[in-house]
Amino acid sequence: MGSFDLSNLIEALVLGVALAMDAMAVTLSNSLCEPDMPRGKKLAMPAMFAVFQMAMPIAGFFGGTLVAPLIEAYAGIVSLAILGFVGGKMIVEAVRELREPEECPTARLTYTTIFFEAIATSIDAFIVGVSLAASGANIVLYGGAIGIMTFLCCVAMLLVGRRLGAHFGPRAEVAGGVVLIIIGLKALLS
Repeated sequence: MGSFDLSNLIEALVLGVALAMDAMAVTLSNSLCEPDMPRGKKLAMPAMFAVFQMAMPIAGFFGGTLVAPLIEAYAGIVSLAILGFVGGKMIVEAVRELREPEECPTARLTYTTIFFEAIATSIDAFIVGVSLAASGANIVLYGGAIGIMTFLCCVAMLLVGRRLGAHFGPRAEVAGGVVLIIIGLKALLS
């Protein structure tokens, strides 16, 4: 399962932060769009994103060499479809709220949405797992570091989002939807 030394640990932590970027952006946009989000949903985002970010490289490490070309070929399309749908829905709901303000937004973040966001933001980690297998890396070290860094980065975004969310309202929801669509487009084009 590969060796363990300080340089591997540092590389694993840096890789964890790099893979966490999409999950961080989604966490921030979710928290901006729903500043009064219940604590359970707040904790579900970093936890679910971390679990998927940790599980996908492990899955890629052990089984990805068989299906890597298929997943790699469609990863961008799958990410764009999921994030584009979620982002588009956020924009439509926000525009509707801007035109006819309501006391409570009609659409709230659901656990199902968080689940699909976690899948969409972790697809690249599967391919990383395949490359870790090819290099003989320590998948326990790398998978753990990726999961831990994703969790910590998303918690940091929750803290920032909570402070900013109350000031932006529906405009933040539009921005959040645009961010999700951009992330999806980035995945498609990369």
